[in-house]
Amino acid sequence: MQSDTREPEPSRSIYVTDDVRSYVLQRKRDFRVSTACSGPILLPTSVKPPKATDLQVPVGDYTVYISKYQARYIDSIHRGMIPIFYEDF
Repeated sequence: MQSDTREPEPSRSIYVTDDVRSYVLQRKRDFRVSTACSGPILLPTSVKPPKATDLQVPVGDYTVYISKYQARYIDSIHRGMIPIFYEDF
């Protein structure tokens, strides 16, 4: 069995949607996109700390870290990555 060991392309950028940008700025903290059973998930770094191999995307004064494993497959960080229990109703 062969695994995909490609590193993300350094020149490729990952877009953060406006609603996720607002989400991060309102909460005034760093977040990380990591792997979950249902796919990529956006969690505060207090729940899922960043790793040295993560890509970093600035959002205002904060950073969204992206797992190198997820970075290969995503083009944007969007609302669907926010767990429902972290959303405001």
